[in-house]
Amino acid sequence: MSGGGGASAGDVSRETRERIEALVSRETLSRLEAFAALILRWTARINLVSRKDAAPAEIWNRHILDSLQMLPLVPQGAFRAADLGSGGGLPGLVLAIARPEIGFTLIESDRRKAAFLQTAIAELKLNATVLPVRIEQARLEPSPLVTARALAALPVLLGYAAPLLAPGGVCLFLKGRGADAELTAAAEGWQMRAERFPSQTDAGAAILRISELRRAA
Repeated sequence: MSGGGGASAGDVSRETRERIEALVSRETLSRLEAFAALILRWTARINLVSRKDAAPAEIWNRHILDSLQMLPLVPQGAFRAADLGSGGGLPGLVLAIARPEIGFTLIESDRRKAAFLQTAIAELKLNATVLPVRIEQARLEPSPLVTARALAALPVLLGYAAPLLAPGGVCLFLKGRGADAELTAAAEGWQMRAERFPSQTDAGAAILRISELRRAA
């Protein structure tokens, strides 16, 4: 990783650095640094991340690494994917940088955040598009992959994802420490195969991989 301040990855902890380097190439890391710089620049204007997370080290650990840890669970191959409530591009743009063969559709109804996403896609030349509508209004071909981070409680999130998920597809959701309780609540209205993977960035948080999703009879 490069040294220096600003949005470079050189000022993160050794542990975070090693985890990121294990997941991406140097070329990908360079593009992630450019993305982190964009987040810093735009956050001063439209609050893409909270103020306490706006320091470079926090952006790398709490946001970029948090998104990158999904990579081993992302299906292989080239396909279209849907990212729900994309906000600052987490995880959608991070995954688009790391997996350029996947075309991400970023669904974000906030016009300011959608403008940020469009700027990032143009400047970084990413294989992604922005759909500036509410998730319920999105009209897309079903995708093999649907992603989301810190968007809604799981029962609601599954309602958003189901119409956008292709048969045999998977959902990857970054969830907080209430993931187990959300799974219990979701089981009342949904049938699914749910797998829980521990978060690398927040003890008690989790990545949920949801497949075989259908409404309960």
